[in-house]
Amino acid sequence: MKVIDFQTISGLNIKPEVCVGWIEESFALQYSANLPAKVCLHLPDNVFFTTMPCHIPAIHRFGTKVVYRFPEHIPSLKSEILLYDDQEGKLLALLDGTWITAMRTGAVACLCINLLRNSRTQKYAFIGLGNTARATLLCLLNSNKKEHFHVYLQAYKNQEISFIKRFESFPNVTFSVVHSPRELITDADVVVSSVTAADNLIAEDDWFKKGALVVPIHTRGFQNCDLFFDRVFADARNHVSQFKYFDRFKYFDEISNVLSGIHPGRTNDQERILAYNIGIGLHDIYFASKIFELAISSNHIELFNVTEKFWI
Repeated sequence: MKVIDFQTISGLNIKPEVCVGWIEESFALQYSANLPAKVCLHLPDNVFFTTMPCHIPAIHRFGTKVVYRFPEHIPSLKSEILLYDDQEGKLLALLDGTWITAMRTGAVACLCINLLRNSRTQKYAFIGLGNTARATLLCLLNSNKKEHFHVYLQAYKNQEISFIKRFESFPNVTFSVVHSPRELITDADVVVSSVTAADNLIAEDDWFKKGALVVPIHTRGFQNCDLFFDRVFADARNHVSQFKYFDRFKYFDEISNVLSGIHPGRTNDQERILAYNIGIGLHDIYFASKIFELAISSNHIELFNVTEKFWI
């Protein structure tokens, strides 16, 4: 069994556009995979831990990720992944899930933006400026190198300063900083929220312009949009079917159906669209499998395997 830690994964220098490609590839395998709904347990003080299993027969892998959030941790969101071979039932690797979670989440958000934004998009609004937001913008800028992005940031604890500095070497982005959600969201064509905790709604209904795409990565604070946006998409139905207003969505579909061409995504530039990508184990296990193949020099641990019937 390989133990693949954060430093090893980060040191592979996997390009953001490769991550976007892996997301497309894994979405193409969604309907042949065994993908049960994640199990999430919530504790007081915005603490949670979630188990996310998946089996991908096409690549002969199965596994599970455990992701958890403790506000006092640095980073607050952490995870680990167990990866198995489905032919021999062999445990292949224990992987740190921190980098994988951030980059696969950003890549999914990027893919949805590329797929569902309106054709006249100019203003990109980001609220919540942690690693998920960074990963999303990294994927956007690297997968659209010939396009210039005007990104608006909501100031928060000076995070906007380090966020802008992270992207100072990118020629295809300029930034504007605002100081309220209303300034941020009004007239925005794409709204990306990476806020991990929100007890109240973030925006009023009339702040969202016609043609807006809202990508609430951690789902918090945009429940009012469920009731009047024209179309809602998600990575998996069973992850959003328990939402309070699910039965009142005007239209719902899964992203895989759009990518495969089975169903349309955006049908005109006036539609307001929500993209609820809650995060599915399919992407984690696919990324873990790819990284397992790349991380040749990882530490190996021999586990004692029971091969005979035993009695307690």
